Order: sequence, then C-alpha cells, then structure tokens
Amino acid sequence: MTERTIERRVEALDWPTLGRDLDEQGFALTGPLLSRDECDALAALYEEDARFRKTVVMARVGYGRGEYRYFEAPLPGPVAALRTALYERLAPIANAWQERLRGADIRYPARHADYLAQCHAAGQTRPTPLLLRYGPGDYNCLHQDRYGALLFPLQATILLTDPAEFRGGEFLLVEQRPRRQSIGRVAPLARGEAVLFPVAERPVEGSRGAYRTQLRHGVSPLRSGHRKTLGVIFHDAAP
Repeated sequence: MTERTIERRVEALDWPTLGRDLDEQGFALTGPLLSRDECDALAALYEEDARFRKTVVMARVGYGRGEYRYFEAPLPGPVAALRTALYERLAPIANAWQERLRGADIRYPARHADYLAQCHAAGQTRPTPLLLRYGPGDYNCLHQDRYGALLFPLQATILLTDPAEFRGGEFLLVEQRPRRQSIGRVAPLARGEAVLFPVAERPVEGSRGAYRTQLRHGVSPLRSGHRKTLGVIFHDAAP
C-alpha cells in the first residue's frame, strides 16, 4: 500500500455525494478504502509498542470498556497518507461549514502540513491518529475528540475488522438539536470503509438560516467477537 495508491483512492471518492450526506445526515460512508490485507496490516500494528505514544484502558478513566493507542510520530506511512489525503478533500467542506456558522473568520488551509504547523505553533504537537481494540462487552461512551484550542471540525474512522467477526459494536452518532430532542444514528460500516463525521458540531439549515447542532460519537457494546478500528483526527493534541 503506497502513499500514492491511497491518494488516488481518496481522490476517486464521490465527494459531491459525501458532502451532501454530511450536510443531510451528519455522516458519510466512503465505501471500502482499504483491502483486507491492508486492514490486517494496520490492525497488526496494535501489538508493536514502539509505534505508540500512549495507551488508554477505557474502564480506568470512565470512557467505556476496551483500549486504544495513540500513534507516535512519525506516523506509519499508510496512516499519514490517509490523514493528508482526507484532510485536503475535507478542508473545503470544513470551510463552507465555518462560513455558514460564523462567517469567514475561521479558514482551514488547503494543505494538511500547513494546518499542522498552526497546531504546533499553538502548542498542539502530539499526533492524534489511533487504533482502537474492542472485545466482548466492550464499548465506547459518547464523546467528542477535542485535544486543544484548535479543532478541525471533521474526522474519520475506518473499520479494520470484517463485520461478520463480531456482533454489536455499531458506530453511533448522537446529535443534540437546540430546543428539540436528540437524534441517534448508526453508521453501518464495511471492512476497510471510512465513516466521515463531525468532531463536535455541524450546521443545519432551519427556517431562519443555519443553526449549530452538537454531536457525540461512540460504539455500542460488543455482544461477541473482536473489533479494531483506525481513528483519523486531523488536529494534533496539546501535551
């Protein structure tokens, strides 16, 4: 799996449809981005301690059950390529969202390297892509992946395990709307497929223009089997 192969796959996605799905339902499914062998290779990295800067046991900190590990810099080539290629396609969507919510006061640069430079200048220097591992009974509480003052408004999760190998473990997205009841959605991921979704908020069109909704994501309890995912977050974290 070369960086150029990943770039071509990301470029070939139906971005107009993905953008509409994000606007209309708050998430978008890419279709398979990674092959079975590529998923296996990424999932196997979980056992290589030197690849990671931090391991979180979710039960110890009240985040749910299961584990996740943040990659250390430099990121593995495929992870870095996915992060760069996806960011550069998502940046125009993120800028359009900012204009709808706040006007043009926040702009995200076209190149991911330039955005990371902004993060590092603000003291956010730790990489945030991660691998997550779940077993029977494990789950991830609803949350937002905020790691500092700078926050890119979209992120991605890629399922590395065949859905036939586990039961439960659905990707959940819950949207809180002002003065209305919340909406819960499930993103039915295939192996190697990415779900694109907001980190914290998105614009929704109302009778008086766009308004802001808050979103949190998580994973429902696994009833059986094992599940691994790759999380791709585009802003870096503060120490």
